[in-house]
Amino acid sequence: MRKTVNWTATVLLLLGCTAIFFPLYMAVMIAFKQPAEMTNDILGALALPADWSLSNFAEAMRVTDFWHSFGNSLLLTVSTVLLAIFLHGLAGFAIGRSVGSSRIYTVIYLYIVSGMFVPFAILMMPLVKQTAQLGMANRLGVVALYTVFFMPLNLMLYKGYLTNIPLALEEAARVDGAGTWKTYWSVVFPIMKPMHATVAVLTAMSTWNDVMTPLVILSGTGQNTLPLAQLNFQTQFGTNYNLAFASYLLALIPILLFYLVCQKQILNGVVNGAVK
Repeated sequence: MRKTVNWTATVLLLLGCTAIFFPLYMAVMIAFKQPAEMTNDILGALALPADWSLSNFAEAMRVTDFWHSFGNSLLLTVSTVLLAIFLHGLAGFAIGRSVGSSRIYTVIYLYIVSGMFVPFAILMMPLVKQTAQLGMANRLGVVALYTVFFMPLNLMLYKGYLTNIPLALEEAARVDGAGTWKTYWSVVFPIMKPMHATVAVLTAMSTWNDVMTPLVILSGTGQNTLPLAQLNFQTQFGTNYNLAFASYLLALIPILLFYLVCQKQILNGVVNGAVK
């Protein structure tokens, strides 16, 4: 049979790829260029650097106190991801297996999921005051807030994924003498590995790149995250784009590597976790 080409889809795909890779190309070029090479000419902006030097990256690491900021971002991200998988997975199992048998659990599920529709701007000032009053205006408070913020989406994903796990597996475990806790950790939890990877990546990316929550909670504590440290490049009179883009690339590498490690599980988790 004669093969046909869908030119409309092909052109749209090429445009989409260009829209994604062009900004990345510009970021890499600017990060390696020196300030003297910066120009408003489009051809000059697209040109390769005259000297592929890592001086911008070294200076960006110095200005942002990179390792300290990196450590804070890593601590917040890892803590939030572990708590999300542990708590949200348990909540998804408890609510997901009880929604059909009790109206109360249905109300609880809808109440939690409705949190996705509340803008952070509405909660920002009350949260700042409450965390200060509770003595949680620190990294512990930020982790607690992240765990709550990401619960609606993660709960919905876990509940949706549980619909693809046969109840017969849990019933067989109970026949063998396993309780609910043992059944979850020995049977259900390992089966939900694709969803764990999906939740981990979504939570990690949101935590790693977030600016507003650390800005309003950690302000004045000296515990800067990478996004907060990168604000140092933006002054009243302009932005040092060479150092800024070098810092952005440094911050991109860890979360990109994490995504590449988990990518095999992500698609399966998203598809199976879709609400039917």
